[in-house]
Amino acid sequence: MDALAQTAGFVPADLILFDFGLSSVQLDAPERGFSFRGEGPLDMRMDTSTTLTAERIVNEFDVTELERILHEYGEERWARRIAQFIVARRPLRTTRDLASAVEAAIPRRAWPRDINVATRTFQGIRIAVNDELGEIESGLKAALGILKPGGRMATISFHSLEDRLVKSFFIVESKDCICP
Repeated sequence: MDALAQTAGFVPADLILFDFGLSSVQLDAPERGFSFRGEGPLDMRMDTSTTLTAERIVNEFDVTELERILHEYGEERWARRIAQFIVARRPLRTTRDLASAVEAAIPRRAWPRDINVATRTFQGIRIAVNDELGEIESGLKAALGILKPGGRMATISFHSLEDRLVKSFFIVESKDCICP
């Protein structure tokens, strides 16, 4: 971030805005594998030069690690059952395969009314593929290094994991703040 900001002439910065999460461009491109709305490969990589894909996670990780990812990153209460269904249905190759495994794992009467039943599973796997929480933390730390004294940092978060991470970061970093 520092090198980019230096090259662009934005150092020190008056304002830094983070908008975490997926863009509609990523969601609307089935070949990227981020969405259950269309059929695409199980990819989910933000950076296509990295090697870890959603397909590797669902087909190679053991049931315990899958459950951890779904519970920790997807905040999915059905994590164990979904992980078991994923393992039982291997190999999964497409976003439709994964969404179908989730649909089969969760009893229909327990499907959420406000979001697609596969949303949390896709979120958890995507976060694991991209180390999104680690990337957010690194980005916030780097931003502090280029923010000028008295500058502002703002974030837009999509879910509670991002929100908790950002709030915790600001609490820790504001303790030694000498503010105007």
